[in-house]
Amino acid sequence: MEKAYLDTAIGIVEITGEHEAIFTVGFVNEKSVDSFSESGMVGKAKTQLEEYFDGKREEFDLMLIPYGTAFQRGVWDALQQIPHGKTISYMDLSRKLGDVSAIRAVASANGKNPIAIIIPCHRVIGSDGSLTGYAGGLHRKRFLINLESPVHQTSLF
Repeated sequence: MEKAYLDTAIGIVEITGEHEAIFTVGFVNEKSVDSFSESGMVGKAKTQLEEYFDGKREEFDLMLIPYGTAFQRGVWDALQQIPHGKTISYMDLSRKLGDVSAIRAVASANGKNPIAIIIPCHRVIGSDGSLTGYAGGLHRKRFLINLESPVHQTSLF
């Protein structure tokens, strides 16, 4: 397992994977003392995330292997269809997946996304436009939404 860290304005991002794929991207309180590597796909992910935080990248070109149930992977696939700078409600996401009654399950899968930012679970908001739930904290969700579309999103929060 390879691991890399990226210091950002909203905290430390930990990236894990192997030479060909990314398994997790998440916020951590501190860097692990374990040895880490910034080669292969993990190094590529770190570079692309740096470009994203610098406002130079809107789409990621990485092999992702998020571990989860078939339903969760379906939700995470749908999240990747939300364009940069746009948001969608949990209800709309449930509708897109074909079952509005599954809104709680969709929200739960969204919250268990193991590859933050790259699989953009931060782009899902409440039906009334409010920020709701984000495993990394609402302050990070607000930052990411504003980073992607500061002109259109700032006034919402």
